[in-house]
Amino acid sequence: MGRLNKVLNSPATSKQVLAAFDFDGTLTYHDSFVPFLRFAFGNRLFAMRLLRMIPSTLCYLVGRISRNDLKEKLITVYLTGAKEAWVKERAEAFCDVSWQRLMRPLGLTSVASQLEQGARVTICSASPELVLAPFARKLGIGLIGTQLASVDGVLTGEIDGTNCRCEQKVIRLEAHYGPLSQYTLRAWGDTRGDEQMLGAAHEPHWREFHALWRRKRPLDVCLREEL
Repeated sequence: MGRLNKVLNSPATSKQVLAAFDFDGTLTYHDSFVPFLRFAFGNRLFAMRLLRMIPSTLCYLVGRISRNDLKEKLITVYLTGAKEAWVKERAEAFCDVSWQRLMRPLGLTSVASQLEQGARVTICSASPELVLAPFARKLGIGLIGTQLASVDGVLTGEIDGTNCRCEQKVIRLEAHYGPLSQYTLRAWGDTRGDEQMLGAAHEPHWREFHALWRRKRPLDVCLREEL
């Protein structure tokens, strides 16, 4: 965490602002990836493949595998052999039909405000970039997310690299934008996976668009509840 907090060393006023928003649960009311899979595959096929997730889900619930492991299994079960072009087309359609009920109005207003202030604005999410790309384009902002491995335009069912959560969010931000010490970093998040990004920010915003009672709960309490 010491390295991540070095961005706090100098005054913020003279620096370019970098505004990083988590997506699921921050800009949206809830997770988007599972609803996307249901939309893309249809209820019947989605439910059939979901049965294959039961052993891994039980292992996760009893602490035998990590959240990263569970997500990798989800990607393997649903997206192995899927064509990138098909996923992109389904993601565009999902964005169109789900935008109104999925996106938090206060989150959209905040993104627009950061853009108006001249900030460099990006989504920084653990969800696959292929799925979130239409949302980022509609918002007019950048996108950093989990990369999916593919060969000749066909998904292998594996993550390319590492899931974009926890410290990886800070690492990816620096890979895209350079050393964070050159920015005033503003960050928005709502779960344990955002903890390091919030810790690296001059201006961390914890559950800012949530109901007031959830917003006021201390970060450490909320993180313990996720264990």
